[in-house]
Amino acid sequence: MKPDPQGASYLLPDRPVLIAGPTASGKSALALHIAKTQGGVIVNADALQVFDGWRILTARPDDADLMAADHALYGHVPFDADYSVGHWLRDVTPYLTGSKRPIIVGGTGLNFNALTQGLADIPATPTTVRQTANAQSLPDLLAALDSDTISRIDQQNRMRVQRAWEVLQTTGKSLAAWQDTTPPPLLPLSKATCITLDAPKDWLNSRIEQRFDLMLDQGALDEARAMLPKWHPDHLSSKAIGAPELIAHLKGQMTLIEARDAAIIASRQYAKRQRTWFRARHKEWHHIAADSPDLSATLRFADEPAD
Repeated sequence: MKPDPQGASYLLPDRPVLIAGPTASGKSALALHIAKTQGGVIVNADALQVFDGWRILTARPDDADLMAADHALYGHVPFDADYSVGHWLRDVTPYLTGSKRPIIVGGTGLNFNALTQGLADIPATPTTVRQTANAQSLPDLLAALDSDTISRIDQQNRMRVQRAWEVLQTTGKSLAAWQDTTPPPLLPLSKATCITLDAPKDWLNSRIEQRFDLMLDQGALDEARAMLPKWHPDHLSSKAIGAPELIAHLKGQMTLIEARDAAIIASRQYAKRQRTWFRARHKEWHHIAADSPDLSATLRFADEPAD
């Protein structure tokens, strides 16, 4: 953002926008407002919204949103495919130099980190290594990692811990060591308007509960029923919060109320980890309160006069 003499912040229409924040904090709504007001293409930076099959549970844009503005990198990856930060970085690259200003939005901190800080060119994980990792417990995976790598990852996030383990087994070199030899970023922070939504815990917890109930009303259980014949817990898309719980319900392993409550708890735990990540790593970003009565009113557009 560009400050004016009176302290306001201008959102420049020709400058890429990055919008990060925890789940259910209003990121997509803000991105849509910017796109409708100034133009641009909304580009997904969420690690799970890239997959098809789980549109409702991953809160991908609905048909109305898709009609209101251009969107990219949503649901473009098969549900049973592997997809890494490196894959996403390659997919997002064309939008950085396209004809429309990118508005990159999501809750996956690693994607934003790779985009603005750079990403090491780590070789792909062989299937045999992935299968071995899938069979191990989280504590066993952590036990094999070096302290430097452990200090840089979310130790409660199985997907991130397993990725670090796979890198070590595949290359013989720690994830931290790879990161320390990272090439320059595709989009430095200085070249973008970087916004992080700060969401108070109680406010966000209430929204998470309301949103999951809305997902159920919109057909999340039917979505899970359609995915049941193809379900495999090792698919990356199966990490979608609510998916394991609703599948367990359909298999008769828990009631729908139990599945609902478990999914809401998992979502709140994930949001807590996201808030911790963004507090630690987004100190140079522009922070705005997600619980503002009118979130869009906290932004000033370049074509608006100062008060």
